[in-house]
Amino acid sequence: MDGNRADRLRATLTAEFTPEVLRITDDSAHHAGHVGAQGSLGQTHYSVLVVSKAFEGMTRVARSRAVHAALAGEFGAVEAGGMHALALTLRTPEEHLARTPAGRT
Repeated sequence: MDGNRADRLRATLTAEFTPEVLRITDDSAHHAGHVGAQGSLGQTHYSVLVVSKAFEGMTRVARSRAVHAALAGEFGAVEAGGMHALALTLRTPEEHLARTPAGRT
């Protein structure tokens, strides 16, 4: 897997869900020494916020499954460069507005 994983995540999630808000955070440094990070060069643990109209009418489980399916190629053995952990926050625009202080996205 070549290149920066965050860039690939951004490209895939943008193509699949046309998000209004997309935040990707590489949390790998916080997991140094963790079994899922051993022997890796980082880019193994991510937190992602996706705000998209594509999630309207979907359950939380369905949203998560859709994102995991879109990113399936990023997972795999850490030793082979695979992603180990993905923390997801998946909202519709209305849900995001209700949870976000005025003026912040």
